[in-house]
Amino acid sequence: MARGTQHRKRRPPANAGVAHAAVAPKHRHKRPAYEDQLFFGRLRTHAKVLFVLMAAVFVLTFVFLGVGSGSTGISQIVQNFFSGSSASGSSESALKKKTVEHPKDAAAWLAYANKLQSDKKLDEAATALTTYTTLKPKNADALSQLAGIYTQRAQDWETLYSASQQRTQALTPSPLLSPQSTSSLGKGIATITSPLATAVSSQTSSATSNEYSQIVNYLTERVTVYKKLVKLNPQDASAQLNLAGAATDSADTATEISAYKAFLKLAPTDSEAPAARKALKAAEAQAKAAASTPTATASTG
Repeated sequence: MARGTQHRKRRPPANAGVAHAAVAPKHRHKRPAYEDQLFFGRLRTHAKVLFVLMAAVFVLTFVFLGVGSGSTGISQIVQNFFSGSSASGSSESALKKKTVEHPKDAAAWLAYANKLQSDKKLDEAATALTTYTTLKPKNADALSQLAGIYTQRAQDWETLYSASQQRTQALTPSPLLSPQSTSSLGKGIATITSPLATAVSSQTSSATSNEYSQIVNYLTERVTVYKKLVKLNPQDASAQLNLAGAATDSADTATEISAYKAFLKLAPTDSEAPAARKALKAAEAQAKAAASTPTATASTG
């Protein structure tokens, strides 16, 4: 048989590619329907949308609440809503201008007084509040506020007065060992003047005298305000007691006695009644002693 007529199986070339069978595409696993009802399932589905919304809310919260800007944010807005003021509020100059333009506007004077008091300008606040109480003499709350300002100012000056006294003692201390003032040596030392002590005494005497006068002035003004409160409601036992205490501080013995008597008449069984009776007795004794002093002096002369 001729070899040419035979068909041999030809070997494929060494570099010939191997044909691969077609691979059927894999089917994605479908999540069960019940999983869509779960929170985390829905979260995975809408993750991008949720993240965007959360970021937006986060940024808006910082802006709205004023975080990092020094503002009190929503808390200040809520507070201003209930207080009836804006976030910035009216300036002191604007409030003052309103009182000048409308001197009979009681509300303007009250707003101006409150602004001054909040700014710690108590003397100016007292003046503005006095004008308001003149326009609205029956406003007990405003009168109580004014009395409180006078109390604070008296305490401020009392602090300065005490500091001046302590400074005087520190600059001119008494000697540790000194003879009796009635002895010959003691009398001799008393006649010796120290330039330093004289200068310090002169300066501190002037300062303490002014501070003491300020204390008396504010305490007297407070008594005047409490008298107005008592006049508004003579049957108010608390007002009578407050007047008695203010009069005691200002050494107004006559007013003190009258107020204590009125308080004890209105509230004889009050918890403050025992102390009031004791204070009344002391005030009456003091008044009696003061009344007898001129007579005794005259008889001696």
